[in-house]
Amino acid sequence: MYYFFARFCAVTAAGLAASILGIAFGGFDMLLQTLLLLMAVDMISGIISAVVFRCSTKTESGRLSSRAGIQGFFKKGCCLMLIIVAVHLDALIGTGTLTRDAAIIAFCVNELISIMENMGNMGIKMPAPIMNALDVLATRK
Repeated sequence: MYYFFARFCAVTAAGLAASILGIAFGGFDMLLQTLLLLMAVDMISGIISAVVFRCSTKTESGRLSSRAGIQGFFKKGCCLMLIIVAVHLDALIGTGTLTRDAAIIAFCVNELISIMENMGNMGIKMPAPIMNALDVLATRK
């Protein structure tokens, strides 16, 4: 009986947490799912770049750094917090999901740039216009 009750409480807590997160992020639509996917691909490609190819731009040695990884997780967490802020701004202004969607699209573009940089560091050939755009963006940082 105790096992059933403990399992029921765990499932209820997980459902409650998922509901709260869904409300906070303005829904778990395809746009948010895409951002979360791109964030995961960026982290994985960064780890592969550092561990396998030893060409990470986050460290002098090009190797994996726990500090750089933790900083990356916190940056992605801050991006997600900004999306929550955008949801509240939309509610305040009454613009539907305009601000939220714009923030998510901007973060998706940022993640795509980071993924392409990781792939370029690994030696994967990219089309010249993309590489030129990455060079321009890298010099503006």
